[in-house]
Amino acid sequence: MPRPRPRILYVTDLTYPARGRRYCDEDIDLTSRLREDFDLALCHPLDTVALMDGFDAVVIRNSGPVLGYQAEYDEFRERALRTGARVYNQLSGRADMAGKQYLLDLSAAGFPVIPTVDRVEDLDLLPRTDRYVVKPKLGADSIGLESVEADRLPALADGSVLIQPCVDFSYEVSFYFVDHDFQYALYAPDTEKRWQLEPYEPAPADLEFAQRFIDWNAIDHGIQRVDACRAPGGRLLLVELEDLNPYLSLEVLDDTRRDAFVAALKASLHRFVRA
Repeated sequence: MPRPRPRILYVTDLTYPARGRRYCDEDIDLTSRLREDFDLALCHPLDTVALMDGFDAVVIRNSGPVLGYQAEYDEFRERALRTGARVYNQLSGRADMAGKQYLLDLSAAGFPVIPTVDRVEDLDLLPRTDRYVVKPKLGADSIGLESVEADRLPALADGSVLIQPCVDFSYEVSFYFVDHDFQYALYAPDTEKRWQLEPYEPAPADLEFAQRFIDWNAIDHGIQRVDACRAPGGRLLLVELEDLNPYLSLEVLDDTRRDAFVAALKASLHRFVRA
């Protein structure tokens, strides 16, 4: 008897109005490819708890910021951890999956991250600049992000937000991984158009930079995106490590790279459901 095909519950919000991105197109295309190997059903994030028990794995994809359904997401995490459900990405992530605290911790540990503090007492640790970026520790998709002048910082640094200097970067670049394996990189040559991306050929030092954060994170099975900026002097600095539901910008890739990514994802999911 042939082994039965694994059953995948694919969590996505096809109606989420992402700025500059088409969540629905990416997930419709990707699920059409995954159906070649898996029995698959699409599910809105609010329906996950009610449906998850009937599947071999739950794949979290373009499900939108959990701030919009925090209670339901917390219930899903609790149930998955209690029952041992297979969730992809694994729920052990220490980066965006757990909030923005990791940027503070990595900055304090000397990682190549945009300098970050959250207390008035530590503002002197930041480079002096005309403007600063303030973002909620529980923010996502730029929700609550502000650019402010220095005189506003003491009133904002109450422990619930992160404060960083505005960096005059050349461009932003993203590195995409399946499990711990690099897949492709994309960058935004126009700093005013974050989601107008083009293929990027990383240098060995670039890959070493990105791999360092993947190795730091506690995820063995899943898709992660390392977002960085090219700072003055040419150094890469981490902007964000997206380890919950990173948008993949697959539409930017040529057929060869897109096929290679899909093959890597299929192989990862097969390993995961049979682990």
